Amino acid sequence: MITLLAFLLTLGVLIVVHEYGHYRVAVACGVKVLRFSVGFGPVLFRRQRDASSTEFVLCALPLGGYVRMLDEREGAVAAGELNHAFNRKPLLSRAAIVAAGPIANLVLAVLLYAAAHWIGIDEPKAVLGTPAAGSVAERAGLRAGDWARSISRDGSDWVDVQSMSDLRWQVTQAALAQQRDERAGAFVEAGAVDCRAGELGAHHRHRRNSSR
Repeated sequence: MITLLAFLLTLGVLIVVHEYGHYRVAVACGVKVLRFSVGFGPVLFRRQRDASSTEFVLCALPLGGYVRMLDEREGAVAAGELNHAFNRKPLLSRAAIVAAGPIANLVLAVLLYAAAHWIGIDEPKAVLGTPAAGSVAERAGLRAGDWARSISRDGSDWVDVQSMSDLRWQVTQAALAQQRDERAGAFVEAGAVDCRAGELGAHHRHRRNSSR
């Protein structure tokens, strides 16, 4: 139930911010907004200051929303309000109104991401589980419940471990570095074998030429 409520709340915030972007830019461009709706279906809440102002509504199905603007393509428009119709506005204004919703969501994402980094988020400590039998960790003496506070790849340079995800990242980096070193060592050994084979072949040819 909590998960469902959290989902609906998150979706509601995204919808409101998205539609408000359309609404705010439309008003700034001189377009008359007839309705600002959050959700679809039966109306649960309605607010309108007067007959000529925007109608704000909240509907039963919070799975989307819309901003209805004055537009000759959707119905007759009074002669005195033609300059407030969406279709009468320049292309640049119409494009700005259409793009304002996604841009508002993008700005929201950037702000939330920045706030999460400024405030910080809770992460589990790097407390180890039971090492696999016969593993390097078991042979090293690690036990379930040990708290990994720092890690080192060579035994000399130690890096502080901030959380379990940080420990996973450090271990992954160390494993990748070891694989790279092993591949580089294998490449050097293969090159040495090739060079040695070349020297033996040249020596063999030299002996055959000398015997002629």
